[in-house]
Amino acid sequence: MVCDARITAMLNDRAQILLKTLVERYVSDGQPVGSRALQQFSGLEVSPATIRNVMADLEAIGLVASPHTSAGRIPTALGYRMFIDKLMVVQPLSESRVLQLESQLQPSNPSRLVTQASNLLSELTRFAGVVATPKRSSVKVRQIEFLRLSEKRVLLIIVMPDGEVENRVLVTPKDYSQSQLTEAGNFLSQHYADLAFGDIHQRMQSELRQLQHDMTALMSAAMAASDEAMARKHEDYVISGERNLLHVNDLSTNMEQLRKLFNVFEQKTDLLHLLDAGRRAQGVHIFVGNESGLAGLDECSVVSAPYTADGQIVGTLAVVGPKRMNYERVVPIVDITAKLLSNALSQH
Repeated sequence: MVCDARITAMLNDRAQILLKTLVERYVSDGQPVGSRALQQFSGLEVSPATIRNVMADLEAIGLVASPHTSAGRIPTALGYRMFIDKLMVVQPLSESRVLQLESQLQPSNPSRLVTQASNLLSELTRFAGVVATPKRSSVKVRQIEFLRLSEKRVLLIIVMPDGEVENRVLVTPKDYSQSQLTEAGNFLSQHYADLAFGDIHQRMQSELRQLQHDMTALMSAAMAASDEAMARKHEDYVISGERNLLHVNDLSTNMEQLRKLFNVFEQKTDLLHLLDAGRRAQGVHIFVGNESGLAGLDECSVVSAPYTADGQIVGTLAVVGPKRMNYERVVPIVDITAKLLSNALSQH
């Protein structure tokens, strides 16, 4: 969501400076911001009375709110959105810091890269780091083998280019000898090695006609089982640091909200859909509060960015934290982590 242009047009320079100052002070201190603090930190030469009038105007259009216990004000979700879209000044990370982060994303195994990126996001922000693992269409195959277990039971062995192995037990309509299974495995490995699963499925129908008819059922069962296995394995996400959110004051005081938040993490499907929406964004995308459409994230913000492998978007990473987060600091962390992860995956 982008802040309504009509609201933006209603704010003169002074109002924008005061709103920016209010958000920055509230993010820093966690306390409602009064007119004297705004006068001190905004750099404007205006009276507290003038500031109070501006705050009243901002409250009237829904950008700030007044807690019952204080004369100061806090930003609303719409206020945060205005700050993010129009007022935030992101400071890029230094070159030395980028090199330091890059050194932490250099493992030989791509699956470990995803885990390390999640850990990195969590450690740098002290919130939860989430990385959706690559879609299965980007997962490639190095070798496929079949092993006869017993009558009509076959073990399917899928070997990835990085050495990872996925096993599935197939129940076949007929009994195959080990020599038949070896022939089938050799055929698949020779014809489909180094192809992504999506490409394999596109070529399957025509090329299976080259085999004896009684072997096509085995091949089709193998592809269906491997597709299911890869879907479960790779249409998922890795999350790190969710326990950090237990120590965030804005969240820890509401146990019901915390339960809803951790249900989102546990159920995964809804958060995956949200991350998938982030795949379609250009660069960093931020969901503030109920913009996510998930009740468990009403008091949170999600800062996400897509990452690529060989120039193709294959997943999304994100930081989940309170609405009162330092966006100017978190945004460049998410942005550079996505770029570093993309570079590392493209080297494999």
